[in-house]
Amino acid sequence: MNPLFVSQAILWVVVLALAVVVLALARQVGVLHERIAPAGALMMGQGPKVGEAAPIVPVLDRVGREITVGGIRAQATSLLVVFVSPTCPVCKSLVPMLKSARKTEASWLEIVLASDGDEAAQAKYIAREDLNMFSYVLSTPLGLTYQVGRLPFAVLIDEQGVLRARGLVNSREHLESLFEAKRLGVASLQEYLEGKVRTKA
Repeated sequence: MNPLFVSQAILWVVVLALAVVVLALARQVGVLHERIAPAGALMMGQGPKVGEAAPIVPVLDRVGREITVGGIRAQATSLLVVFVSPTCPVCKSLVPMLKSARKTEASWLEIVLASDGDEAAQAKYIAREDLNMFSYVLSTPLGLTYQVGRLPFAVLIDEQGVLRARGLVNSREHLESLFEAKRLGVASLQEYLEGKVRTKA
């Protein structure tokens, strides 16, 4: 037989075998994806309780606008307070997601960024990350009230002043899990999924 023909035949056999393996792996990845639960924002044990009235903390943003964190909101929108820092690398990766959420969730949500520390460093951070579109609050008491220990940390307060969700938000999935928790009326997605498991059992 022609050696070229044999080599071509062997090559096609190998290609077909690889195609079968890739399809099998793709199917397995799909099965694993279905089994993995969505990752919600990591709830911390300390601080105000989800489902209760959020502590009311009046603050001023960098341009002097009065913002009341907690309490019934006149605008009838929810408030998401995201605690960030110029020295937090994860906060930097979260910025594009916050900008996107500010547009897509504008009908029901206002986003406020909060931090503390040196005002000059904060001003550089705001300019570097182009955060002028957000209300930016410098307030140590706000972080202490909500027991913020690690960053980036977010609290979601509804229009009635009830704390609907809170936790570390290291990714888009974490951020969106806060919105989903509010929609479902649960403290966290983990709580919701655990409830579903118990119901099935």
